Amino acid sequence: MGILQDLLKDIPIPQVASVKQTFANEQIDDLSEELRNRLDQEEIIEQIKPGMEIAVAVGSRGLDRLVALTKETIAFLQSLGAKPFIVPSMGSHGGATAEGQKAVLEHLGITKESVNAEIRSSMEVIEVGKLPNGLPVYVDKLAAEADGIVVINRVKPHTAFRGPVESGIMKMISIGLGKQKGAEACHQLGFKYMAEHVPAMAKLTLASMPILFAVATVENAFDKITRVEVWKPEEIEEKEADMQKLSKQLLPKLFFEKIDVLVIDQIGKNISGDGMDPNITGRYPTPYAYGGPEVTKMVVLDLTKQTEGNANGVGTADFTTQKLVDKMDRDTTYANGLTSTVVGPTNISTTLPNDKQAIQAAIKTCNILDFTKVRLVRIKNTLDIGTIEVSAALLNEVDQHDNLEQLTDLQDMKFTTLDDLL
Repeated sequence: MGILQDLLKDIPIPQVASVKQTFANEQIDDLSEELRNRLDQEEIIEQIKPGMEIAVAVGSRGLDRLVALTKETIAFLQSLGAKPFIVPSMGSHGGATAEGQKAVLEHLGITKESVNAEIRSSMEVIEVGKLPNGLPVYVDKLAAEADGIVVINRVKPHTAFRGPVESGIMKMISIGLGKQKGAEACHQLGFKYMAEHVPAMAKLTLASMPILFAVATVENAFDKITRVEVWKPEEIEEKEADMQKLSKQLLPKLFFEKIDVLVIDQIGKNISGDGMDPNITGRYPTPYAYGGPEVTKMVVLDLTKQTEGNANGVGTADFTTQKLVDKMDRDTTYANGLTSTVVGPTNISTTLPNDKQAIQAAIKTCNILDFTKVRLVRIKNTLDIGTIEVSAALLNEVDQHDNLEQLTDLQDMKFTTLDDLL
């Protein structure tokens, strides 16, 4: 018996019960009709002239019904005689290559056939100016040369900083459209200043580039669009701040203030840019964001297939497994830290041979006297928290919470012969 196995062999793993979490579930059913109605603004229509080449900026995150949003926007522009094309707007994602960024869009369903517009992908940028502190501001060259630019994105809380404007349209303009060089510039001085730099860079671009309008969505706790709006350039900053407030109200959460051990089955870039959403886990990659539960020890067990080896976020956890590390593409993972300047999440956390020992290690180190009373929560990933598992020590809180409902009796966590969770 190895030393780790000997240290952990007597640590009890608690029984767990399935618990349903309830969130507001209002969503837009006919998104195309709603977006058409929002686009039907005289001040927007009068800007679109026949023959105009218009770059439509589309990013890399898994927005709800992104294809429908993009297709309807393209159709609107074409109905007015314009010639729209897609520009990948995702900073350094897709390996910071033109081919990689096009492939990311295609993976999200955005193709010439699906939206009736070609994708023009390039990493070439132009500098449109500098902030007072000297930071350069860049814009995709193809977009800058177009007759107009349209931006599509979801508004939601950022995972590494707080401000009136976080993730959304202005970040898409400052970082997404700025490609790798823009992302690098915006991150250059760290997340401490991102709440200032994101809107400042976006406003400089808005002042110098022909941005026609923005299509902004906000999603409910189940990642379904609950609101879509179309903003003129001069409306973007104010209206995005209002939508950011709404997004934070709708954010899914774990309804426990204190968790001894949080077990997360999977992390991945398709789940969150941070592998797992810190707004859910309460574990942030920087000291400039906050919120969520107080988690003493966190375990991540595996990577999603879709993340293709990018294990960004594993360093935010206390423990992981050898199978996750074996699947890790270090070049892709470390590229995240080199671009964002935040390298803690790309570190490899303490690695145990299997799921069982990783969970036992978290329990052993969670600083409680009686391990049988551990406050443990298990989730599949931070996108899928409608049903979770909790230990007996949390069931009293479940009974007393209006948004929680116990679905099953307590039962043993089941492991394979290799001590990985079933």
